[in-house]
Amino acid sequence: MIRYLSRLKTGKIVLWCYLIWYLSIVYFYFDPSLRIWLNAVGISVVIGIALNLSVSRPAGTKIDFWQTFRLFMMPFAVSSFSSLIKGQDFVLVFPPKLDELLISGSLCLLFVVLVTVARYVSKSRVQA
Repeated sequence: MIRYLSRLKTGKIVLWCYLIWYLSIVYFYFDPSLRIWLNAVGISVVIGIALNLSVSRPAGTKIDFWQTFRLFMMPFAVSSFSSLIKGQDFVLVFPPKLDELLISGSLCLLFVVLVTVARYVSKSRVQA
């Protein structure tokens, strides 16, 4: 785990923070309505296919599972997120309640601190 975290590039750290933010908002605003989740799956399939078609890959190149997964997950997350926060007085993507905002932001910050610590530990092991 330390090795994985220590090698994360900035873009992947941001993506992990997006996922942490999304999951925390889902936790606070979860709606069991099947309609929300089925619509999100439908949008994910349609847009995910389009995004995969738009990614240029040289012929014979192995398809990266995680990239493909992200290209389907992102539309699912955007669609379900927008359905969950509708009418909840969000400002852009920020919840109206300070405690929810602080918890979501703190979780992202904690992740960045973990990455920083993992880099320090990894660097210390190499130098020792």
